[in-house]
Amino acid sequence: MALALRPARSGPVASTPSGPSRHHSVSPRRQAVATAVLDLLLLVVAFAVAHVVRFPGELRPASGSFSAGLVEFLTAPVVIVLWMVLLSAFRTRDPRIRSAGCDEYRRLLTASLLTGGVVAVAAYALDVALARGYVAIAFPLGLLLLALGRKAVRTLSARRRSLGRDLADVLLVGDAEDIRYVGRRIIASPTTGYRVVATVTDCVRPGTTLRIDDDVLPVLGGTDQVLDAVRSSGVAAVVVAGAVAGGRERLRRLGWELEELGVELVVSSPIADIDAARVHHRPVDGLPLMHIETPDYGRRTGKRALDVVGAALGLVLLAPVFAVVALLIRHEDGGPVFFRQTRVGRGGEAFSIVKFRTMCTDAEARVAELAEHNEGAGPLFKMKQDPRVTRVGAVLRTTSLDELPQLWNVLVGTMSLVGPRPALPREVALYADFDDRRLLVTPGITGLWQVSGRSDLDWADGVRLDQHYVENWSFLHDVVILARTIPSVLRSRGAY
Repeated sequence: MALALRPARSGPVASTPSGPSRHHSVSPRRQAVATAVLDLLLLVVAFAVAHVVRFPGELRPASGSFSAGLVEFLTAPVVIVLWMVLLSAFRTRDPRIRSAGCDEYRRLLTASLLTGGVVAVAAYALDVALARGYVAIAFPLGLLLLALGRKAVRTLSARRRSLGRDLADVLLVGDAEDIRYVGRRIIASPTTGYRVVATVTDCVRPGTTLRIDDDVLPVLGGTDQVLDAVRSSGVAAVVVAGAVAGGRERLRRLGWELEELGVELVVSSPIADIDAARVHHRPVDGLPLMHIETPDYGRRTGKRALDVVGAALGLVLLAPVFAVVALLIRHEDGGPVFFRQTRVGRGGEAFSIVKFRTMCTDAEARVAELAEHNEGAGPLFKMKQDPRVTRVGAVLRTTSLDELPQLWNVLVGTMSLVGPRPALPREVALYADFDDRRLLVTPGITGLWQVSGRSDLDWADGVRLDQHYVENWSFLHDVVILARTIPSVLRSRGAY
């Protein structure tokens, strides 16, 4: 979570002696214009479709009266212009809002609803008779197309940024450990649009380097030399990671000084892995305090209803798949179809998880002889080329079909469709600090851990993702994860 402070006025942008900064490749104005053009085209399409559907016949002059749909045809451009103006007024195309988080979509929805309200009031006041069917098609379709258009823009932008394009160079300032933590997150998420090029810290001697995982970044000086570092590196923004010497007053003055250079100040919050929906800003005499809502770990009626309905439908509709898989497993080696294993669920209660068997019948007994080949993270035992996996099992793992019997666990309540990864007892025994917070909710068939890489994840990253889910759960979040699970399964990333 970071707070970006936008310069109040533009100033000369710093550049390196060898030429302009690399962040000049980013063209926010051009991207905003392209987004506006896309919005306009989508709205025109929405109103054209509404007109064709509601008034399928061509405009024909009727004797002494307007032809059907002429009023709507004449008012559509006015409505589109109003919609476009409100989209701009709510800053839906602002580069600091666009392509990150849910704020863009919230503003998009607000601007669209306000457009509909203004049109309704104006039509009533001016006694303009707009066909209800026309309005009922144009506005929902327009909002849907705008949302899909922004999603397409995000996808394209994320793809370009993942290739190292359209990234803004930033300078990290703060304590060495804070720099490593924030830098690691930025480097792991290029889609946010930042690229760390250098650091400023009092913890490492200037002229040396600071390692962040596989990246080695130069240390340009101490915190008193931020402006010199900005001028020499030509960055687009300064990211303050944690506290800086001089406290609030130093940070305030730094913002003013960067303003003169046309460089943005981004302040990283000390609170990590907190969803924006749980954060409420409460200004107190000019001091922006953040109120963090306490998570709700209780059982959720809506979530349980989704689990029961989803699991029941899944078991019924997938019954033929179950039968075919069972026959293939039995035919290969004559062993049992299902594999049962003890896992730890909500509140630390043990339960028996059910899967299709993908390994030979003596798989557990062979763990010791394969221990030196373990490629799993933390206490997990994983091998990409595990000799214990059967031919049918390899296909089941790649396609994640081996997980389907867990729908029974969901139906009886020991698991959920979405939740933290169900932990093994030996994992729980090694939990440190607050790792056991993963046990505050029911484990799931899928979750953030699955859509983010599964077995390819580092152990610490897997724990962090599970904790993030536990503390920031929402019904919509579950729906999004379920939707992301489908392409994740198709890609088979980390499925072995």
